[in-house]
Amino acid sequence: MSMLPRERAPYSAIVDRPPLKLPGKTRVVLWTIVNLEVWDIGRPMARQVIPAPTGQALLPDVPNWSWHEYGMRVGVWRFFKLYEKLGIRPTLSINARVCEDYERVAAQARDAGWEFMGHVYDQMPIHKLDDQRATIHRSMDILEQFTGKRPKGWLGPGLTQTLDTPEYLAEAGVKYIGDWVWDDEPSEITTAKGPLVTLPYTVENNDIPMMAVANHESPYWLQRFKDSLDRLHAEGEERAKIMAVAIHPYISGQPHRIKYLEEIYDYAASLGDVAFWNGEEILDWYTASKTKA
Repeated sequence: MSMLPRERAPYSAIVDRPPLKLPGKTRVVLWTIVNLEVWDIGRPMARQVIPAPTGQALLPDVPNWSWHEYGMRVGVWRFFKLYEKLGIRPTLSINARVCEDYERVAAQARDAGWEFMGHVYDQMPIHKLDDQRATIHRSMDILEQFTGKRPKGWLGPGLTQTLDTPEYLAEAGVKYIGDWVWDDEPSEITTAKGPLVTLPYTVENNDIPMMAVANHESPYWLQRFKDSLDRLHAEGEERAKIMAVAIHPYISGQPHRIKYLEEIYDYAASLGDVAFWNGEEILDWYTASKTKA
């Protein structure tokens, strides 16, 4: 059932809604999303750190493929060490194929108690799939078999959706999505199978647009996080605020960037009244808040 976004959710100004409240004195939830992807060497790479010579795309694209591979071989292990130290269990936006091609990495996240979130089978725009519905179901089934639990969340590759995607996701058992980056708090969209909750994912505080697209230096990335947290923490006195940290191991797991990621959590902790939740915990809180209202 194809529907335009405004048909799934009419416009809603945040000031016109009853304020949501977080438990106790908490003002802001910092939602960490680690993205793990499979880049098929037989296709053009999902993104490039180095352009092809004379601008001609060549296959196989070994330099850009191996740049991504660094994240799985090295960078992600810096993430595991950091989150174990902090006692944080992030949301893992994961291509289901990671469980097959990088089982060692996927098992580490599973055994550490990370929340798995569907991220299609391997990294390509959802518009390019031959059978979107079947691929969504296949991806969710693989993750459920690997972890023993069906994921509640979904993030499209590159945040891509078609007008039909929400229907297929709800049918596959998805409860929340991160593709609609339109708010500071959870919201809902309509599907034939019931509502889907949208959680505040980010493109503004995401290391791909910041580092790989806009080519900002790492200290600026940290400053943007601080500026965002300062404002959300102030506004959080009146209503709950969610802030996402969206990272990829081949970018934020690089040795020249990892310290800035570490400093984000140091700064958030220094503010006080900041909780470190994953997507399922945010969903459970939002669902309970609605029940009480």
